[in-house]
Amino acid sequence: MPQNTDVQSQIAETIELLRGKLGVRDKTLAASVKRAKRRLPRRVYKEAMVLAQAEPLADHPRLRLVLDTKRLARAADEVQSHLRAIDLADRRWGWFLGLLGSLSFNLIALTVLALIVLYWRGLI
Repeated sequence: MPQNTDVQSQIAETIELLRGKLGVRDKTLAASVKRAKRRLPRRVYKEAMVLAQAEPLADHPRLRLVLDTKRLARAADEVQSHLRAIDLADRRWGWFLGLLGSLSFNLIALTVLALIVLYWRGLI
């Protein structure tokens, strides 16, 4: 019995990590993973879906005996280790620097276009 409760706690911990690191606010693991699909690597997504498929079985007292707890533990470890490795501060800085980069590129392109139009009109 402790192994089965362990699977449920690993699923709950995975949901909490998805909420904390990726901002996904769904109640079940399946819905959370589907929302976070594009932000997860394919390998991690597949492992998370293995956990999500086992979630309804883990809630039922008789069906949880059918679960492959070793496989689910490996899947939970892989997903949780990936989610723990996400650095939120670095992600925010990346977004901010990407915004500044695109803004500066657009300003440079606009300036070059304005200079070309002024040259073409003979004002320069």
